[in-house]
Amino acid sequence: MIKSIQITNRKQLLLAFLLLPVWYLLYANLQNISDFLIDTVFQMQKGTHLSETLRFFIFEVPKVLLLLVLIIFGVGIIRSYFSPEKTRNALAGKSTFMGNILAALLGILTPFCSCSAIPLFLGFVEAGVPLGVTFSFLIAAPMVNEIALIMLVGLFGWKTAIIYTLTGLLIAVFAGYLIGVLKLEKYIQAWVFEVKTGQTSTDETKMNFSHRIKVGLDTVKEIVGKIWLYIVIGVAIGAAAHGYVPEDYMAALMGKSAWYSVPLSILIGIPMYSNAAGIIPIVSVLIEKGASLGTSLAFMMSVIGLSLPEIIILKKVLKMPLILAFVGIVAAGILCVGFIFNFIY
Repeated sequence: MIKSIQITNRKQLLLAFLLLPVWYLLYANLQNISDFLIDTVFQMQKGTHLSETLRFFIFEVPKVLLLLVLIIFGVGIIRSYFSPEKTRNALAGKSTFMGNILAALLGILTPFCSCSAIPLFLGFVEAGVPLGVTFSFLIAAPMVNEIALIMLVGLFGWKTAIIYTLTGLLIAVFAGYLIGVLKLEKYIQAWVFEVKTGQTSTDETKMNFSHRIKVGLDTVKEIVGKIWLYIVIGVAIGAAAHGYVPEDYMAALMGKSAWYSVPLSILIGIPMYSNAAGIIPIVSVLIEKGASLGTSLAFMMSVIGLSLPEIIILKKVLKMPLILAFVGIVAAGILCVGFIFNFIY
């Protein structure tokens, strides 16, 4: 039995390494493939709204999916070393400003999204993690994650990716610190303190690398299976904007000259629900059409970090004053980021 498992793990390891050159060949030739389909197979006229919309869609969907497969595979391997229990234990006992910094950094490095808000919150409270430190983690985890970083690098370059990461980190640190200073623990639902989450023992340190490869492949199947539809929808919206929305209209609505563009983008973003994979292609088109960098970053941060479904989930464990404080503080941070980068760039 053990020998059979070892053979299976070796096959998966070999498969993973054989697929890497295939991944590279596909990624490097996506533009040629999309041009061939539009110009030769479909024989569509260049420059029309429909042809450019389809060209964008055919190019971007596999591009985003290929990027996701690669990075989620790596994250799956990282996850085999770094469990939620380790995250909770690392934050337990930390307080004040250094605790917020550590929590935000852990939020960036760990593959947790806003969907994990309730179990993570319960575990952190039970472990004695301060409220402000907990919020720094919960803000950073969905807003600044490995998927957003890799996709930003692929679509916009390192400069924009670093800007987004640093600003998201600052928002998470200062928002969590301020929530901690305000002493809002009384606005946590009473039942939260009565829950004792189990300490799950893990044996991640005993895995061999072949097993970790399997974890990476399983993570790809799990996560991509859940978010591929959001990617297709996000790219479809971006493709439609790319082909049909006039540049001067977008520049007037979300450009630097419109003082209301940043608060408007936040208000538009909050009711929306998406993750980094779904919203970044839309942001790419907004910038291409004339939207300013600061406004676009504010829109993306509000969609990922202040989505209405996340707020509804948090309502199960937090009372309304704390939720309003959370939304107001984070929104103020995003607003500052938008105005600052519109001024600089």
